[in-house]
Amino acid sequence: MPSTLTLTIDRERPPNGQSTLDVATLCEKELARKLAVYRTPNLKRGLFELFATAAPFLTLWVAMLIGIKLGYWLSLLLALPAGVFLARLFLIQHDCGHGSFFKSHRANDMLGRILSVLTLTPYDDWRRSHAKHHAGSGHLDRRGIGDIDLLTVAEYQALPFRRRLAYRLSRHALVLLTIGPIYVFIFRQRLPSELFRADWRAWTSTLCTNLAITVFIIALGMFMGLDSILLVHLPITLIAAAIGIWLFFVQHQFENTYWARDPEWTFHKSAFRGSTHYDLPSPLRWLTANIGIHHVHHLVSRIPSYRLNEVLKHHPELRDIGRLTLTQSFKCFRLALWDEQRQRLVGFRDAHALT
Repeated sequence: MPSTLTLTIDRERPPNGQSTLDVATLCEKELARKLAVYRTPNLKRGLFELFATAAPFLTLWVAMLIGIKLGYWLSLLLALPAGVFLARLFLIQHDCGHGSFFKSHRANDMLGRILSVLTLTPYDDWRRSHAKHHAGSGHLDRRGIGDIDLLTVAEYQALPFRRRLAYRLSRHALVLLTIGPIYVFIFRQRLPSELFRADWRAWTSTLCTNLAITVFIIALGMFMGLDSILLVHLPITLIAAAIGIWLFFVQHQFENTYWARDPEWTFHKSAFRGSTHYDLPSPLRWLTANIGIHHVHHLVSRIPSYRLNEVLKHHPELRDIGRLTLTQSFKCFRLALWDEQRQRLVGFRDAHALT
């Protein structure tokens, strides 16, 4: 039996103006069909979101560059807000990868490739690997593409001491948010995501992005000084990358998430039940491009980020599904293993208690 939920359709502000039901009991697949009405992008809204993100980012970037002459540590204070806006540009690139930011496929790809030079993320290769993440999210036999490494309790207990230690270190918050951004965005993304199975398209995307980044840095460096460019963009990039890893972590690594194997695994249930509603305060929700409404995003990935709030406004019953507050999200970092018996994420102490 598919799991069900109650969806109330707001008669006062229905999404399509033709709602005839007050309450409908839907399985996840039916819910996805109902929410598909939100997939249509809005050009004016998209352009506004792009301008409202790019303009502050460029202003802060230039201010940091000028501020170097006054004192680097003073200039460095601007790296935090600049990193937030760069993370938001990455989330716009993410929308482009889903074909949801603009109606035009060509416009999405063009913007995504331009932004990839700033985010250091090869657009086409990332788009393909991210699509595989969506297609296999929550499937225990399809781990490893676009995911943060996760072991089951049994798998962890079967490892030798050194590999257990390595896994524990890889899951530690300090490692994830400091070494993780450097490894992923500075080094790992200079090569295709599926290195040993990469085809010519993955290599083309990656190498062309690397070339564009190199040309961009050298060109700016000729006018502004290469050391100044690196002193400005590198800390901004690492802050943005840490924000991105944080968001990606808490969106799937929560206690009552969803993982299964065939034949129990289903795409729609995994998408909806295996993703959080990271219920952030309104300013943070806007700064993170509503990506915290991740359960809806995974269920219908073609909904533009700037329309995800509409879904919750019209269907408030969805707010409590997988809801995670900012305070609660800090506790996610103690969860590290999937307990197949209890069907929940547990910490290392819980795993040791089961031995």
